[in-house]
Amino acid sequence: MGLLSNLEADEGKETESTAPPPYSLVGNNELAESGTVQENGRININLDSKVARTLAKIIDLQQEDIHNPPPDYIDNLQHFTTCDLKLNIVIQIVGSRGDVQPFIALGNALQKHGHRVRIATHDVFANFVRDARLEFYPIGGDPAELMAYMVKNPGLIPQMKTLREGEVQRKQAMVAKMLDGCWRSCIQDDPLTQEPFVADAIIANPPSFAHVHCAQALGIPVHLMFTMPWSSTKAFPHPLANMNSSSMNPRTANWVTYGVVEWLTWQGLGDVINQWRISIDLEPIAATVGPSLPEALQIPHTYCWSPALVPKPTDWPAHIDVCGFFFRDPPSYSPPSELSEFLQAGPPPVYIGFGSIVVENPQKLIDTVVIAVVRSRVRAIISKGWSGLVGAPNPNIYYIDDCPHEWLFQHVAAVVHHGGAGTTACGLRNGKPTAIVPFFGDQPFWGNMIFRAGAGPSPIPYASLNFQRLTAAIQFCLTPEAREAAHRISLKMKNEAGVDAAVESFHRNLPIDRMRCDLIPNQVASWKYKKSAFSLSLSKKAAQILIENHKITKGHLELHHANPIVIENRRWDPISGMISAATTTGSIMLHSTADMVYNPYKEFKDGRTPRLPNKDLDAGPSTRNAPSHVYSTTPAKDMDISSPSESSGLQGKNGLLVAGSMLGATMKGFGKFTGSYFKGVVVDIPHAAAEGFRQVPRIYGETPKDYGTIQDWKSGAIFGGKNFVDGMTDGFTGIITQPMNGAKEEGALGAVKGFAKGTIGLATKVPSAGIGLVAYPFQGITKSIEAAFRSNTRKAIVNAQLKSGCYEAERLPMSAERRDEVLQSFSFLSTSHT
Repeated sequence: MGLLSNLEADEGKETESTAPPPYSLVGNNELAESGTVQENGRININLDSKVARTLAKIIDLQQEDIHNPPPDYIDNLQHFTTCDLKLNIVIQIVGSRGDVQPFIALGNALQKHGHRVRIATHDVFANFVRDARLEFYPIGGDPAELMAYMVKNPGLIPQMKTLREGEVQRKQAMVAKMLDGCWRSCIQDDPLTQEPFVADAIIANPPSFAHVHCAQALGIPVHLMFTMPWSSTKAFPHPLANMNSSSMNPRTANWVTYGVVEWLTWQGLGDVINQWRISIDLEPIAATVGPSLPEALQIPHTYCWSPALVPKPTDWPAHIDVCGFFFRDPPSYSPPSELSEFLQAGPPPVYIGFGSIVVENPQKLIDTVVIAVVRSRVRAIISKGWSGLVGAPNPNIYYIDDCPHEWLFQHVAAVVHHGGAGTTACGLRNGKPTAIVPFFGDQPFWGNMIFRAGAGPSPIPYASLNFQRLTAAIQFCLTPEAREAAHRISLKMKNEAGVDAAVESFHRNLPIDRMRCDLIPNQVASWKYKKSAFSLSLSKKAAQILIENHKITKGHLELHHANPIVIENRRWDPISGMISAATTTGSIMLHSTADMVYNPYKEFKDGRTPRLPNKDLDAGPSTRNAPSHVYSTTPAKDMDISSPSESSGLQGKNGLLVAGSMLGATMKGFGKFTGSYFKGVVVDIPHAAAEGFRQVPRIYGETPKDYGTIQDWKSGAIFGGKNFVDGMTDGFTGIITQPMNGAKEEGALGAVKGFAKGTIGLATKVPSAGIGLVAYPFQGITKSIEAAFRSNTRKAIVNAQLKSGCYEAERLPMSAERRDEVLQSFSFLSTSHT
């Protein structure tokens, strides 16, 4: 079962109502109007809202061939990509056991290719992972508690009831801990063996949320894999969305639902993610960039379902694959004698089960099921599940405890269940017609997909379940048409190898050439050696050999980024760009003003309260092995236990210390205030204006020239210089060249259009050139200064790479002949360059 489809709905654990925390449900009224969260965790999308209409205009500008037929079934990837590199791969998973299980199969398959695989997930799955002979790293978080919350509040989008209960801050704190755990899983030693580990690539499911950001900090590839669609398409709506009736084109409406869900999700997670990004020395992401970030960066996706059930939409690009369900090797199972006798006593029964779903009234549910079974005149195996579904004794009904579906589904006529992805896959693989009774999350999506394929009836939402509807659903599953449709899907699925196809998709999307060491081509490059204009990509072993033989020094090494990720806040025009930059600056200044008042008061309050030493509080389990920049311990002076007379007020030395702390807090807030003001006025707002002017020609189809990414003062100066020369030249010459080119193509009308383009170009390119001559270099200088102060994460990565290199050199020493080859290759390449 998936993250949003495996929940114990525990209504008996309500917390006492508290005052709503200082949390904003959405950023503005328009966003609030775009969608509302239901009790079952799904989102009602208002297609007539301003946000939805704006998104619709974007998609309508793209050409769409309405005559395209639905995509045909496409078998698994037939070509194979060679990957001779042995990678350290961390797989980050947030969710239930059902979310982790497919990645166990994937991890074992990756091991067969020689990769070292670490599963980073919740602590409770440690034995589950290690029993599969995979490395495990704990990221914290309670999956049951998290899923219970996310079913009610997808993406941490809180309902008002949840706000009153005060759950939001507690769950955001849990997510923050998991984000940090995911980061540590990329660079920290194995918790059991202490074996060093630095990730060369990341695989993750989207709800882990840390994936792209960890990859950006490390400069490594990232690949997302999931059991339900998370990429915008016009083929079907977002699996968590309900659409209202609207005049909007249905295919456009499908696409819009993904944007609305992403925007709502960012409202719940944006602040948490940005605070965590700052802790690992990354810049915060603007609210206009955060939603759909993986899509904008074209991060590779692999979806783990059968294309026989849901073909790959035609509007998904090449870096998105549909590979097939991930099936584990069937476990060995010997049925009890009672079950064997029941199966042999009559025709194949119907399986009915709802897994880990816990309902408020199990007696009502089992009564409904039993009546439907009797009225359908079938035999049935009913899974007790977490709700403990047991009815009155009946010779045609067998109540079963845990039993592997892989075995059981071979012996039934049809399956009725809640719609978890894993259970759905198992039933269809065995060719069984399927009826879905969805409770929440993605379960309605799978029910609709089965209905569309003809392998089952339309899904029956649990809220509207009764014995009449369930009876009709069972009878539908026993029709020849349903059996034939399920059989067709089964035949296709049996020829699929979902795990192998996913490994192929992962390998195919790796930037292999950029990851390869120049001296030892079958090893991953971790370092970049630079001296003057000469540079080499070096593996940890290659660098270690060169250092030991005094060919290079550590000072000539810098971290190698095989897959640099650049997240830019694109400006579309100067007005909106300047307003956005000014708003951000004002927000920081306002926050700084609050700090100047609150932080001194906090220091005063802390100074009046004696602190007792508590090792468990100050250095708990979550801080072990954590990088120093993530966690801070209490200073020794604060650990002093003062006498009652000293702690009762601001007296003597203690009073002076508190007063000094208050003054320091005030000055820190003032420094942040003035710093944000000058940065906004001198750097951010001019840069937004220059970039906004530079982007305006996109209106008439002209793509601005690419001058690279501004990363430091040097690249900023180059960017500003090139933009100035080209902007001035193109701006003034365009008045002549644009009408002439237009006249050649379209005659007099083209000349008029060209004159308009030339006028717009003059009005935008020249200002961009002038403002940018100062703004872009200052932007580069700012990044250089920030990089100098934000060095803790870089140092942590460098130390982890050096430690890992020493460990590999000791564990797998290289022969003398091979070491000589490395030294000779280095001498040859360095000599050839000079």
